[in-house]
Amino acid sequence: MSGSTITPWVVGNWKMNPMQADAKQLVQNLKKLLQDQEIAESACQIGIAPISIALQSIQAELQSANRHIATVAQDVSRIAGTGAYTGEVSAELLKDSQIEFVLVGHSERREFFGDAPNILNEKVQNALNAGLTVIYCVGESLEQRENGQAEQVVLQQICDIASVVNAQQWEKIVIAYEPIWAIGTGKTASPADAQAMHATIREGISQITPIGQTMALLYGGSVKPENAVELAACPDINGALVGGASLNAESFYKIAQAFANTK
Repeated sequence: MSGSTITPWVVGNWKMNPMQADAKQLVQNLKKLLQDQEIAESACQIGIAPISIALQSIQAELQSANRHIATVAQDVSRIAGTGAYTGEVSAELLKDSQIEFVLVGHSERREFFGDAPNILNEKVQNALNAGLTVIYCVGESLEQRENGQAEQVVLQQICDIASVVNAQQWEKIVIAYEPIWAIGTGKTASPADAQAMHATIREGISQITPIGQTMALLYGGSVKPENAVELAACPDINGALVGGASLNAESFYKIAQAFANTK
């Protein structure tokens, strides 16, 4: 199945960066690039995932862009609603702040913060029930890939959430495949390897829901302008979850441009 008819997504995950002044300048630089040479929303959807305390200020800055740029939360609480849960931000609070998208399951959350499958299920369920779109991250370690377990691991991560996603809610899911060994390392899966995994993901998720045929599948893992065109040419790669390169407006713009021009 070619994903060429799927509008690609390019999402910048800023992680725990940058300082406020730098964040504001970064957004201003991106807006200027989009003003000088627009990337149509129909050609590529664009999102920015800033730190939680900057969600609304970045969202406000993006309002003056010449096209829609989504503001994406990097995480969400496993607790729904409101209550005595110090430090938590629920899906309902995000929705109330007009945040419509959230990352769930990033490998750094899994590795450093104990986001086990049962916790991720709660986060996914809460986000979907609140009406958010979930960008659900999956990926294998280098050891798992070398042991021939990559496909098994990734498909299991998708199966993990199947029990809490109803038939209609799959429309609110985007899958981001990010091999752990390629995140922040400068290493990137070859376009052939990335395409092979994306094709496996599409086949696997299509056995769960027919929406799998039209679901956007993003690649994440040291995506940069130098490899974006090749990745964008792969039929089942429908965009990118961009880490370090998203902290440079020109690099991020060029990645979005690559997907807009190739798909």
